[in-house]
Amino acid sequence: MPLLAKICGLSTPATLDAALAGGASHVGFVFFPPSPRHLSFDQVAPLAARVPASVARVGVFVDPDDATVERAVATGGLDALQLHKTAPGRAAAIRARSGLETWAAVAVKTRADLGAARGFAGAADRILYDAKTPDGASLPGGMGLRFDWSLLDGFDHPLPWALSGGLDAGNVAEAIRRTGAPLVDVSSGVERAPGSKDVDKIAAFLKAAQL
Repeated sequence: MPLLAKICGLSTPATLDAALAGGASHVGFVFFPPSPRHLSFDQVAPLAARVPASVARVGVFVDPDDATVERAVATGGLDALQLHKTAPGRAAAIRARSGLETWAAVAVKTRADLGAARGFAGAADRILYDAKTPDGASLPGGMGLRFDWSLLDGFDHPLPWALSGGLDAGNVAEAIRRTGAPLVDVSSGVERAPGSKDVDKIAAFLKAAQL
């Protein structure tokens, strides 16, 4: 079974096409105004239209309200929702209302942080382990930070899962070998600058992830 890989925070036709050409299984569109990767509903529609049915369109949100989710789903043709800083009860409500596959991000710095994943059993479909950003950071992810992958050793995952946080073409193969991640997720690791994806870095990441 080929490894799954998501390129997140795409915002231009060229970089989206690079993700598709490289074999990405998922593409991520960010709906969070403070992020340099944020897309308006008008911006996402033509991008989403370029994505074939074989590739999943994932909307990325930070504790969103129902109206934001509904408009994003409608304009982005979303297949899945990725929720950051969203409590299990709220994630369950969003999942039930949308009827879509729902990912819950768990921010990790210590082994104890992994325990939050258990709270999403029955509330989400997948856990996304991401590096915990510093207190007071404006973004919950996409800052190029990674956590100690050994923290995942022997952890009994309550749900299917994905690995994020500080991945790039130079370390993704090691990350997969070290953790056994069935899905990897990258954003800042394929950028020239925050919010500006690089087609060559996208290609290199996807190639490295398939090793």
